[in-house]
Amino acid sequence: MSEKINIYRHVVLFKFHDNTSKEKVESIVEAFRALCAELSFVRDFEWGQNSSPENLNEGYTHCFIVTFANEKDRDAYLPHPAHQAFCSTHLDPNLEKVCVVDFTSND
Repeated sequence: MSEKINIYRHVVLFKFHDNTSKEKVESIVEAFRALCAELSFVRDFEWGQNSSPENLNEGYTHCFIVTFANEKDRDAYLPHPAHQAFCSTHLDPNLEKVCVVDFTSND
C-alpha cells in the first residue's frame, strides 16, 4: 500500500433533496471537482456514489474526500471565498443533509 501517514482527509456525505435532478447532481460534482482543482492547497479530490448493500447510508448517496497536507490547509479551505461561493450556489439549494468527518490518516 502507498504511504498515507499524516495527510488530512475531509470526508463529506451528501443527501440531496428528492427533487434534485440527476443532471443537477452531475453539475454539482463537476463544480466540486473544479473548486478543488482551483485551490493549490488541495492535494486530492475523490468522490463516489453509494453502492453498499447494507442499507445503512441513511439517505446519503454521494461521498467526497478532499485531501490536504494538514489541518492548517483544511482550515484555509473552509472559509475560502471560492469554497463559500460553491456552497451557497450549489449545495445550499440542493442538500437535505450533509455529514462531515475530518481526520489525520494514521496509515
